Amino acid sequence: MRPSPPAPLRHPLDPARVRTLPGHFAWVDHRLRERLRELSLEEIALLFFLHLAADKHGLSFWADATIARKLRLGEGDVVQARFRLVAKGLVAYRYPLYQLLPLADTRP
Repeated sequence: MRPSPPAPLRHPLDPARVRTLPGHFAWVDHRLRERLRELSLEEIALLFFLHLAADKHGLSFWADATIARKLRLGEGDVVQARFRLVAKGLVAYRYPLYQLLPLADTRP
């Protein structure tokens, strides 16, 4: 367990601009930090996009061509990133549906 920073460091740097979570806020499991080194930049971009686009069940119907345009990637890059994310157990896919999968607990 990491120690907490000293109290003065836990206060916002700009108290007038503290973010609030909107009703449509997407979340990313913090354990994903430990998996990032396994992923290419295209895989990270696609995975993050899917986290932002998914509903409460982790489902997204965004088309590969649209995702590619939004991420400024080639459609083939998105398809390859999807194949690799599926192989790594992070995403399930059956046209036209993406599903974000829960991360396994990696603690011993």
